[in-house]
Amino acid sequence: MLDRLTTEQRNPASDQIDSMNSLEIVQLMNAEDAKIAAAVEQEAHTIAAAIDLIAAAFLQGGRLVYMGAGTSGRLGVLDASECPPTFNSPPELVVGLIAGGKQALTNAIEGAEDRAEFAVADLDELDFRKEDVLVGIATSGRTPYVIAGLKYAREKGAQTIALTCNQENQLAAVAHLTICPVVGPEVVTGSTRLKAGTATKMVLNMLTTGAMVRIGKTYGNLMVDLRATNKKLVERSLRILMAFTKLPREEAESVLEACKGELKTAIVHVKRGVSTETACELLKVANGHLRQVLEHTEDTV
Repeated sequence: MLDRLTTEQRNPASDQIDSMNSLEIVQLMNAEDAKIAAAVEQEAHTIAAAIDLIAAAFLQGGRLVYMGAGTSGRLGVLDASECPPTFNSPPELVVGLIAGGKQALTNAIEGAEDRAEFAVADLDELDFRKEDVLVGIATSGRTPYVIAGLKYAREKGAQTIALTCNQENQLAAVAHLTICPVVGPEVVTGSTRLKAGTATKMVLNMLTTGAMVRIGKTYGNLMVDLRATNKKLVERSLRILMAFTKLPREEAESVLEACKGELKTAIVHVKRGVSTETACELLKVANGHLRQVLEHTEDTV
């Protein structure tokens, strides 16, 4: 029942929000948002376990698939779409599915979240398989589209992760792991795009960032595997290359161009003094871990 869900309760702190001025509304929302990080922190061990599952799937040729409806689905699609430019990952590595399809990203599709058969069709169209990981996102913990997707993924033999913001939920029964940051009632009753939405995005950030770091997409906190698709990213690649190698800008530009914009290849090419082809091979042997290539200089291919 909806009336039993934490996210559907009335928040006493905001019961006079319509009488507040703009500053008071901002201060109220900020005070409520300050509670989100603590709720997410309570789920740290489960989030870490989920990262391990996802990273293992990536290394075995699997994918991360997000599935949700409404705001939950949009956040999954958003997080998936941010991975290729950030981590130079192929677009098919992290995929976001939303009930009702692409049109649902900007329009409410009536009844889509209640259609369990849509989930199976969407996963079949994606050729979902046991090597993949499915993260079902449902703030309420009761969305039929998400529950059906998790059940189907388990039948396929895949690992399943649930993400919800309600302790009493139906997802835990069909998922291997359940991440549940309980953020409490919203400032506007039932508007889960607020605290629940923020908590969801925080967890999704951790899942993809953590998994990408584990498979070697960063060196320290630098995005060394980024894809230079615009002027800002080209500039960032050059700055990182120059910092690593002490090359002057013009030389760094030439090296990056010779390495077809692949920053990690350029760094190995310069730091190890090897050809671009050998640099690529060294990275391949190390499963893309730049630190391993640079610190194990005795490695050969």
